This record gives sequence, structure tokens and C-alpha cells, in this order.
Amino acid sequence: MTARCVMVLGTSSGAGKSWLATALCRWYARQGLKVAPFKAQNMSNNARVVATLPGSAGPLGEIGSAQYFQALAARAEPDVRMNPVLLKPEHDTHSQVVLLGQVSATLTAMPWRERSDHVWPRVAQALDALRAENDVVVIEGAGSPAEINLRDSDFVNMRVAHHAGAACLLVTDIDRGGAFAHLYGTWGLLAPADRALLRGFVFNKFRGDATLLAPGPQQLERLTGVPLVATLPMWRTHGLPQEDGVFDEGGGPGGEVRLTVAVVACPRISNLDEFQPMKNVPGLRLRWVRSPAELAGADWVVLPGSKHTSGDLAWLRARGLDRAIALHAQRGGQVLGICGGLQMLGEALVDPHAIDGNCPGLGLLPLVTQFAPDKTVRRSEVAFGAVTGPWAPLAGVRMRGYEIRHGQTAQHPAMAHAAEVMPGGLAWQNPAGNVLGVYLHGLFEDPAVLQALFGVRVPTLESVFDGLADFIEEHFDTGVLPGLLQG
Repeated sequence: MTARCVMVLGTSSGAGKSWLATALCRWYARQGLKVAPFKAQNMSNNARVVATLPGSAGPLGEIGSAQYFQALAARAEPDVRMNPVLLKPEHDTHSQVVLLGQVSATLTAMPWRERSDHVWPRVAQALDALRAENDVVVIEGAGSPAEINLRDSDFVNMRVAHHAGAACLLVTDIDRGGAFAHLYGTWGLLAPADRALLRGFVFNKFRGDATLLAPGPQQLERLTGVPLVATLPMWRTHGLPQEDGVFDEGGGPGGEVRLTVAVVACPRISNLDEFQPMKNVPGLRLRWVRSPAELAGADWVVLPGSKHTSGDLAWLRARGLDRAIALHAQRGGQVLGICGGLQMLGEALVDPHAIDGNCPGLGLLPLVTQFAPDKTVRRSEVAFGAVTGPWAPLAGVRMRGYEIRHGQTAQHPAMAHAAEVMPGGLAWQNPAGNVLGVYLHGLFEDPAVLQALFGVRVPTLESVFDGLADFIEEHFDTGVLPGLLQG
């Protein structure tokens, strides 16, 4: 078996590559084909725990969330080959490098442009293995394939495309404006051999009357030889979590707002995609906040995961958010910390190995976190214990989640203990019951948790994936999707 490869390239980040690749994974899977996703290198602090390869340092590793969801859409078991290189930004000029699911200190310390030659053999091997096991591999590019300053070291886009002999689509966000120029400019900067792989242009996030695009598509095809094969309307409520960036507040179920949840949008926020299901809860307004004023009127304050906890704590303090969160808790408002957010709620961060940084915490839970050199990466299924106060509906609820962390957290030895409300040191609660810290990611993706907290069920991922496939089937030109698998 040698899979045919379909690749989604973009004129920029945020053009819609991940979204379209996910839809293609489900569409081809519904044709009875065995499908797998692939992205050579992803840069994201949104990661999921998946199976590793035989002989790896551990049985589980990390890949970008986008490839995790694409694997589920393809009805495939996610594994580290689907995203062999994951960059997790810790500062503006520094990222942790994860190779085939495991942190690589050597690659992390290596200059950016020198990594390509070191990782390409592993990337090509992973892609070849997936091709040998599947009928179709849906490949996602990164950023733009026409970044001429990076061309010599870019192994994510056209090097992968040529290695796989991929049929390539080039997608652009028409809502930003300048879409014809983005497509033509990208095509113009590509080498002739690269242009030969382009099978179609795609407009994404179109609003308005599509007939008004004429004669632009026809002129563009005369200039490039590449047809416009789809104009995808703006669709805010598709339900697929954003790969990166804080998603907006629009697109929820509407109706009267009965609960306002404020998620603090720290610079190094991680795993924010786990909040997507909350957008579908009737009566719940999800608000992303960066200042004390934006916390006003919130019922819950949520401190999400962080790739650099001490840095995000410094950011909180610089904006006065530490005081605002403390006041919210003193008034009895609910506060939830998840993973890095749990660490922030404690008394102190201790970093003897220079992993994250030493820092005082917010002091809302009597806990101390010490950062360890080895990262905890695992899936967990565990029940809440005797949760009290406003979080009491979680008592006894069994949930599935995952952990990705360097921090190891314990009770402060000189302070009255917090209530440990989940075995294994995975969750703690303050005596008043309104402050809860949980190490497990995936809280709001678990149906039992959603039912307990909100009394609702939200659309499943399966229905989301099928909706995406239906959408592209409706809006792509007839015959294009099966035609991409032809030589």
C-alpha cells in the first residue's frame, strides 16, 4: 500500500489549512479509504497525548492538537508520526522541540536553521511509514510555502510535497482582503517545479455574493494555470477547536446569559482548545480577558494551562490581574486553575533545574510546585472525590483527561492543607470550596463533566467532523475531491 497524498498549503498562517485538512480527512474516510493526517512540523502550545513508536523513551508522547483532531476525523488512532516535530514556544525567540513525541534537549538548543538537516530523515521516515499503511495521507503545510527567506531550511511545505508527490491545494482567507494578490503572489514566488504540484486554489471565509468574484477567478487561472476549485463561505459555528490563537466570543448558541466564564488569556497559554465545548453550552458566555476591567461581572475565573508558568505569572502581576483574581476569590467567586493555572494558584514555584523559573504564586491554594527535568506525559481516567462548595456537582464524577507538565505539586509543609479532591495529587480545593485546581486537561471535553456542571450535552466531535465533510462536499467543484487522488 502506497498512499496517495493530498496537501493543504496556505498563503499565510490562519488561512484555514488545519480546518480544511480535518474536513478532507473525514471526507476521504467516508469514501471507505484508510486515511491518516501528517504535518512535518507544527508550532503550537496546544498538544495532545498519543501513542509513540516501539523503542521510544515512553509509551506516550505529544503531537499538535490539530493533527490529533485530524486523526480522529480520519478514524485513525493518533500517533507521533502524524506530527514528527512539534515546537512549543516558551518565549518570543525560544521554543521547546519535541521530536516524535519526546522532548529533545539537543534540538531545542540548536539554532533554527540548523535543525532541518537533522530532523528531515526522521520526518521522511514517518511520512513514508504512514504512506505504507494507508490509502490516503492528508498533509498540512505550515505558514506559507513562499517564505523565500526560509526556503533553504523549510522542510514542512514543498520539500514534503515533492517527497510525497502530493496533489496540493492553496487556501487563502478572503475575509482579510487581498485574496487574489495572496494567491498570485504565493504562486509567483514558488519555483516552477513547485507550481506544477498545485491542483487548485481555495477561497476560505467568504461573505457575500459569490457571483461578484467574476471575472477574478478566470483571470487568475489565465495567469497561473491553476483553477479556483472552491469558495467556502464564512462558518463560525463549525465546532472544530481553533489550532492556535484565542477564538472570539461569537458563534455560541445564543439566548439569555446565565453564566459568564472569564478565561485569562496569558501570552503562553496552552491547550486552549479544550474550552471549545463551552461555546456550545446554552446560557454560557465565554470571555477571554487580559485586564482587571474585563473580569468585571464574571462568575468564574479560569487560569488555563501555560507553557511558561512563571512568565505568565509575571504578566498577570504587571497588569494587576493577580489582585483582581484574589478579590474575586475573596468575594466567593469561583476560580479554576488547570495544569499551569493550578501551579499559579499555589504559594510558590521552585525551579532547581532551570526549567521554568522561580516565582511566588497567587497564594489561593497552599501548594508548592517544583519543576522536574522529565516531563509527565500521560492519559488518565479518574473520579473526583468529595468536592464541596460551588464545585460540588463534580463530586464522584469520573472523567478522562491527559497530562503534559514538568511541574510536580505538593501541599505546603508549613500551611494548613488543602483538600485533595482527586487521587494522585491531581486536584485540590481551598477550605471555602470556591477555588479548585486540576492537573488534568480535557475537563470540558468530558460529557460527564459537562452534564454535572451545566446539565447539558454538546455536539460530539463525530458530528463536527461529519459536518465539515458535508460542507466541503457542498462547496468544492464536482469531481475535485476524488480527482485529487488521481495521478
